[in-house]
Amino acid sequence: MKLENIYDILIIGGGPIGMACGIEAQNAGLSYVIVEKGCMVNSLYNYPANMTFFSTSDKLEIGGVPFVSNNIKPTRSEALEYYRRVACKFNLNLNLFELVESVNKDSGKYIVHTNKSDYQVKYIIVSTGFYDIPNKLNIPGEDLPKVRHYYKDPHYYAKQKVLVIGSNNSSVDAALETFRKGAEVCMVIRESEIGERVKYWVRPDIINRIKEGSIKVYFNSSLSAISEHEVEISSHEGKITIVNDFVLAMTGYKPDFSFLKKLGIKISTDKQQRPEHDPVTMETNMKGIYLAGVVCGGMDTHIWFIENSRVHAERIIENIKLIDG
Repeated sequence: MKLENIYDILIIGGGPIGMACGIEAQNAGLSYVIVEKGCMVNSLYNYPANMTFFSTSDKLEIGGVPFVSNNIKPTRSEALEYYRRVACKFNLNLNLFELVESVNKDSGKYIVHTNKSDYQVKYIIVSTGFYDIPNKLNIPGEDLPKVRHYYKDPHYYAKQKVLVIGSNNSSVDAALETFRKGAEVCMVIRESEIGERVKYWVRPDIINRIKEGSIKVYFNSSLSAISEHEVEISSHEGKITIVNDFVLAMTGYKPDFSFLKKLGIKISTDKQQRPEHDPVTMETNMKGIYLAGVVCGGMDTHIWFIENSRVHAERIIENIKLIDG
């Protein structure tokens, strides 16, 4: 193995928390490499183009670098620029478009094989988030090209009949934005009202659009089937079939549990499926493997955010320093 591929720490995931872990390692004098299967802050890049964060910019800061935005709550484009500048400021050892394929242990060290290289490390930090695997509906027609689990830009849906599934921020943003670009929008919501976690400056907007009839909504309902030109809705009124061009299934996402299990990390058997870890040190049941960021919450993806999981980086590096003496 090449000497340059031997590090103290390998960090899987180049999002804000993975970068924060790299900064903490660098400040502690530990050698590290960040391996990211996509682009820098890949999840943020794949957020809707017009997204505004719920958090204020100061709560998204890492490495002590000020995040100055035009408004109190920054946009996706401002966040991308901020984290890019942070990566440049610290000259982070960040390998992009590199996928971890296997991890094995040999003589007390971890051997990490990727699609580009091999690494020998003492410690691994998993900071992979949860945005890569959508929660499926498991209904007929879900695999049709008209069904999207990711929403990017509203222009694409102009003058189209769009059905949006869900009642939280991503669903409401997609419904309002596509409506304002000329789409005929219908929402299907399992609950009896718009989600309470919807951004407080957006919630009145969607409620008013529903009240005035601009956006049709089926509460206490679910999508039961999708065909090329129609969708079938199960509601308290029975089965309803409507004409449809696109389905935006904003049903949420989940961590890559199969990858965590391949690492040997235990997953709880309840519906939260939380990966086992010490909340103080962030070390998992696998000695030398740590978790950081939203992946810690398992299916409960509303526990951890950038603002409250930044501290994970400090906890992990402090624990590694204590172990190494």
